[in-house]
Amino acid sequence: MNQVNYQKELDKILQKLEQQREDSSDVPSLFLHSCCAPCSSYVLEYLCRYFRITVFYYNPNISASEEYRKRVAEQKRLIESYNNGKKGYEIAIVEGDYEPERFFEMAKGLENCPEGGERCFRCYELRLRKTAERAKQGGFDYFCTTLTISPLKNAQKLNEIGISLSEEYGIPWLPGDFKKREGYKRSVELSAEYDLYRQNYCGCSYSKAVSAQKLQAQKKC
Repeated sequence: MNQVNYQKELDKILQKLEQQREDSSDVPSLFLHSCCAPCSSYVLEYLCRYFRITVFYYNPNISASEEYRKRVAEQKRLIESYNNGKKGYEIAIVEGDYEPERFFEMAKGLENCPEGGERCFRCYELRLRKTAERAKQGGFDYFCTTLTISPLKNAQKLNEIGISLSEEYGIPWLPGDFKKREGYKRSVELSAEYDLYRQNYCGCSYSKAVSAQKLQAQKKC
């Protein structure tokens, strides 16, 4: 099965929006799911020139409440800095409900799945479905996620889920693979520039355990 270059698909949409803007002052709205401030840093810098963005912070996969609060505070701090710096159109943020019980309910029977497998795919769907619902309710022009910036996340699967939800909810999905064109590298640079808390696991207890195992193995080498 041939893989789709979703970054090129995004390029086409952005080019079309630029052409349309020559005849109109309307700026499309984007409801952007964000997993964390570091991953959103480049995506926001990139897309705030084309869209009026509302960041949707919805991550029930983050198991520990203290970790959740720390990450959402960093997300809000980054957005405030971007708005003060006038990087593009002003960015808003909506914080979703913190409901880790929904994640654990979804993960039942998949506790031993390897990272990047079926449990992760269902987690993508859980978060993106809520994003699509809220985007539809809010009358946004597009919805999307920052998750594809991570080298550890499956961009093909994320876009497939987004497209499926787009058809289900009747709201356009903004495709993309933000790690491309050194997007991930830029996110690391921006994280250092804004002194962002940069975690070493996605947020769930399963990924935290894997991260701890890798760290322990490195110490033994």
